[in-house]
Amino acid sequence: MDVGEYPMAAVTSFRSFRVNCNLEAFFRMKRNNLSVVNKFVQSSPTVKQPKLGFYSSLNQTVLLDWGSLPHHVVLRIFQYLPLIDRARASSVCRRWNEVFHIPDLWRKFEFELNQPATSYFKSTHPDLIQQIIKRHAAHLQYVSFKVDSSTESAEAACDILSQLVNCSIQTLGLISTAKPSFMHMSKKSLDETVHSWYKVVWNPDFLQSHFVSALTVVFVNSKSLSSIKIEDTPVDDPSLKILVANNSDTLKLLKMSSCPHVSSDGILCVADHCQGLRELALNYYMLSDELLLALSSETHVNLEHLRIDVVSENPGQIEFHSIKKQSWDALIKHSPGVDVVMYFFLYEEEFETFFKEDTPVTHLYFGRSVSKAILGRIGLHCPRLIELVVCANGLQALDDELICIAKHCKHLTALGLSECEVSCSAFLEFVRLCGRRLTQLSIMEEVLIPDDDCSLDEIHTEVSKYLGRIWFPDVMPIW
Repeated sequence: MDVGEYPMAAVTSFRSFRVNCNLEAFFRMKRNNLSVVNKFVQSSPTVKQPKLGFYSSLNQTVLLDWGSLPHHVVLRIFQYLPLIDRARASSVCRRWNEVFHIPDLWRKFEFELNQPATSYFKSTHPDLIQQIIKRHAAHLQYVSFKVDSSTESAEAACDILSQLVNCSIQTLGLISTAKPSFMHMSKKSLDETVHSWYKVVWNPDFLQSHFVSALTVVFVNSKSLSSIKIEDTPVDDPSLKILVANNSDTLKLLKMSSCPHVSSDGILCVADHCQGLRELALNYYMLSDELLLALSSETHVNLEHLRIDVVSENPGQIEFHSIKKQSWDALIKHSPGVDVVMYFFLYEEEFETFFKEDTPVTHLYFGRSVSKAILGRIGLHCPRLIELVVCANGLQALDDELICIAKHCKHLTALGLSECEVSCSAFLEFVRLCGRRLTQLSIMEEVLIPDDDCSLDEIHTEVSKYLGRIWFPDVMPIW
């Protein structure tokens, strides 16, 4: 009987049998070769034995002695490991334990403080925190805290801060990963030990909270802070004065968001004394004409980045203070390359104060609905605009407003549109006016409305022609 007369199942079984035999013979030969190599290695006194294992192939065997890796190589590997894995690796051998305690490995550290009952995030073990404070506090330079919404986690962060007495911290970050936790901490007085750390005369009114007193420990003892990022905390004007008194020569970046106890005077004090400040982020209520003029003084370095978050301080707030055009002009004259970034989280009726005069904003982001009238003002009064993102507008087409922006905002290179409407022909005209300087163009497909002159089927072809690259509108994925 020929092979062709066998049933298909029999042919498949026969072929599988041959393949399995071949694979078995291959691996048997491989094992024999490795056995010979291992016997040779074990019998040779000149070949160093592997400690942790080896990598082998059919043609060669490469021995790996992990314990003899140079310190700088192990250090580089450790820098990519989470703290718990790094601690476990340090118990493998003496050399790795030595690397574990090298100061360079402890210059940057992030404390994750989360309560397992209320958070899914991992948390740094308390014993490990104490070991870090005891053995490596003097090495810390870049420190950040990620804290969940619980008061216990915020208290733990303050306890750690109050122990960082002998540090030379350069970067400090305090971030609430959920609802603000630092804002709900109970008020505490400083004990005698903490008082001994501060060599200043204290006003009892200054002792507002455990957080402020713990933070001031860092401000007083660091002497070299260059970057501070603080969100949703009760930091106040007096503590900023302590910051300035001890770190005015080194501070270059200050980012403060949702810190209601800081006034425009507190920020002004920082700008007046920290002449090297290059980046500043704050809420709009802290912004003032006096602050912009202070940042524009001859003794102040050129400001590189100014971020302003515009958020309603009170429910139903409609009126916002205005900034004079002369103050903006002074800032741009002093720092012509500064990026002025504004994030708006307002409702349509709250925009009345803004963009009535020329505003040197370069990046604009609207997190809520913005009216056609405001977008029209942007086209007329924001000549430095580089990037514009509109997350929502409503049911009125933005045809005229987009074309106005394209004509007057000659530096615009990025546009993002979502939950608004633009006719295909108007959008095509916008792209034609901007041309290839549009390096980023993110438009949701539902934003584009077909009309008599242009349809959705041909919009990507025409836009691609003007951009000089292939472009398609973004599509919301359906899961």
